[in-house]
Amino acid sequence: MTSLLTGGQLAPARDLADESDSPSAGALDTEAPSTRFPARALASHWPGVGRTRAELLTMVSAPTGLSGFRVQSHHRRGLPLLLDWLEEQPGDSWQERWHLSGADGAGADWAQGPRRWLERIDKYSEDRLALMTSSLLVMIGADVVRPSLGWLLTGGKKRKLTRNIIRARDREGFEQLDQVCAQDPGIPAHAQRHAFFRCAVIIAAKGGGLADITIGDVLEILDAEKGLRRRSDSSTATFKALREMGVFGPDVPTFREIRGAQRHTVEELVDRYSITCRPIRDLLVDYLKERQPAIDYGTLVTGSYVLAKCFWADLEEHHPGIATLHLTSEVASDWKRRLQTKTTTTRTPTGETIDVTAERFSYLDVLSSVRAFYLDLSQWALDDPGRWARWVAPCPIRPQEMNRRKAVRRRKARMDARTRDRLPVLPVLVRAVDQWRREIEATLDAARLVQPGEQFCAGGETLIRSVRPHAAPDNIWVEDLGGKRRLLNREEDNAFWAWASIGVLRLTGVRVEELLELSHYSLVQYRLPTTGELIPLLQIVPSKTDTERLLVVSPELADVLSAVIRRVRDDNETIPLVRARDSHERIWRSESPLLFQRREGAENHAINPAMISSLLDEALSHTGLLDRVHGTALHYTPHDFRRMFLTDAIMNGLPPHIAQVIAGHRDINVTMGYNAVYPEETIRGHLAFLARRRSLRPSEEYRVPTDEEWQEFLGHFERRKVSIGTCARAFDTPCIHEHACVRCPMLWPDPALRPRLVEIAENLTDRVAEAEREGWFGEVEGLQISLAGARNKLVQIDQRSDRTDAVPPSVATHRSTIGDEHAASN
Repeated sequence: MTSLLTGGQLAPARDLADESDSPSAGALDTEAPSTRFPARALASHWPGVGRTRAELLTMVSAPTGLSGFRVQSHHRRGLPLLLDWLEEQPGDSWQERWHLSGADGAGADWAQGPRRWLERIDKYSEDRLALMTSSLLVMIGADVVRPSLGWLLTGGKKRKLTRNIIRARDREGFEQLDQVCAQDPGIPAHAQRHAFFRCAVIIAAKGGGLADITIGDVLEILDAEKGLRRRSDSSTATFKALREMGVFGPDVPTFREIRGAQRHTVEELVDRYSITCRPIRDLLVDYLKERQPAIDYGTLVTGSYVLAKCFWADLEEHHPGIATLHLTSEVASDWKRRLQTKTTTTRTPTGETIDVTAERFSYLDVLSSVRAFYLDLSQWALDDPGRWARWVAPCPIRPQEMNRRKAVRRRKARMDARTRDRLPVLPVLVRAVDQWRREIEATLDAARLVQPGEQFCAGGETLIRSVRPHAAPDNIWVEDLGGKRRLLNREEDNAFWAWASIGVLRLTGVRVEELLELSHYSLVQYRLPTTGELIPLLQIVPSKTDTERLLVVSPELADVLSAVIRRVRDDNETIPLVRARDSHERIWRSESPLLFQRREGAENHAINPAMISSLLDEALSHTGLLDRVHGTALHYTPHDFRRMFLTDAIMNGLPPHIAQVIAGHRDINVTMGYNAVYPEETIRGHLAFLARRRSLRPSEEYRVPTDEEWQEFLGHFERRKVSIGTCARAFDTPCIHEHACVRCPMLWPDPALRPRLVEIAENLTDRVAEAEREGWFGEVEGLQISLAGARNKLVQIDQRSDRTDAVPPSVATHRSTIGDEHAASN
């Protein structure tokens, strides 16, 4: 079934709705984690609960009893008192008496019950109460009493409980867990202690041993910690340790995949907007289910938002009792007028909160989706009248209202203005983020050299390394003289990934999803058969247009990629395999050696688009740049770098049809739309030239190239070498500077030839002075342009040398470095 409206598709999710749904592994996982992985139910009876008083007293009196790790006399004195107190409580078993005494619900204050009992029988003393309460560990270790998770997390001697469970219940299991943690460098000592404690608590509350713990049990205790407002430190490490130990069985997803928000059913997506009219609600559910097989999950989420929230929920809010799709002209006009604007809450510089009404840029997208809804019902009614015919109604949106010409021009103007504002300050951002990365790295190195509590100076400021005995060993906390605390290793990690993201985005012009899909397999190379020179290439996997492309890796880009590879490689010199999430289908992809990954907790995780945006905002905060229109902090999106890359490339002479191939656009008009400053008449002239050339081109050109033509193609790469570097212009494109290479932005200067470039700059300086002295003013301007170009190339070489001291300078060596690392990872 197809829509009558051409292109009547639901608008992309990123343009209309800001949904936070994230899937788990698998496209059909729509249940919550606690439903898919239920915790073990609490047993009502088990062997230990029926032990008699005599059996319990025998355990503490025997030299090999469960309490052998404590002084036997203490338990022999304390356990009888605890049993006397429990025997006075109602209930038929020790477990029932424990719960009916109210001690379990009292949490950390449970000892007040035994205290009052001791006072009543005139035997109270602090020592006697301590012996009595500590004896409860014997009963828990013997599996006689099973307190709740809440009690175990808030009351009792928690660390002693861990030791007791290890001794009494599953010594071999905990020894195996200890070996797994010791072999995994991603699980530090403090995370291992937390894992041991959580496992002991689960065993104490549910029974069994380590092998009996389920995924649901781990999720339950983490939820209990969250409910108690306790930080779930090292929760990932706990799950990872048990998973690697094999407790959960084979093919178990990661903790991040399990805890991620699940995909919702169509009914759940629609019901989140509380539609009053049940028949309309059911219609929207049926319609979206009919569309579901042909669209991705992100578009399905957007469709529910548009039809249920923007359309029908808005009508019910302003027209209570409405129950038909046949809208009057007044109702439809009022709805469209409300849809054109939106109200947002913002904060003024003085701190005052105000509501601001702004234009809704997605207005036409919403109209298009609602119009497609009406026309789909009309079309489907012809095929299945019994199901759809009663809902057919005149469409409230006329075709002339869908004219996008004005909206497209306004969007083009907004994007061009945005690009023109950001392109001139891009060098400022690049320098600022590189300086931020260097300074925070130096500060972190200085902090590691001092002991906690000591003062040190770094980055022009005086800091004190914080004393945090319970913090993770890898975390370096510092305080400034004003008492503000900073986590340096997190700041350094953010600075590096902000620098790497900006570097790759601005040097390649890739989309953000293409950036995050770069893997070690994306780095390929081509060796020229005649000279043996290696051409480094970056393979961009199919994304928006489902076509892959290859980009030549410049030396500066090679620096960034080499730094990323060095950072993410593990101790075995390989790139860890991680899963990334499909942002459209909201499912987890298979494992891959992604370059953009970072450690979070005990595991490496793929960086997501939201993290890239956050890193860009943090990087811009270090520049102090302001938006000249609104006066607020300047904001970059990842797609801004794509527009700036194409604009800058075309400004510097790159033919638009070559830019189209580099950007991966199917239509050159899309590429021209990205260009913010290219003259309109030049665009028209170039398009006319392409049309004439295509009409005159003989059909025999569309054939397999001959050996001579292939050799000519290879010869282009062989002729790229010039006296001071490598020419990067595309194949079959003319030299735009008539071989005045020192002026050309497409020249990649070779750092090894810096002395020659210095000689050229000095010679040009002498020639400028001679021309001015002799009055040859016709040559002065040209010589000054060449001198500026030579100095610019020297600056490029110096910047590259500062960035990567350990990376060899030449393109071939850069490629070799990446190739060697690639081979090592495989």
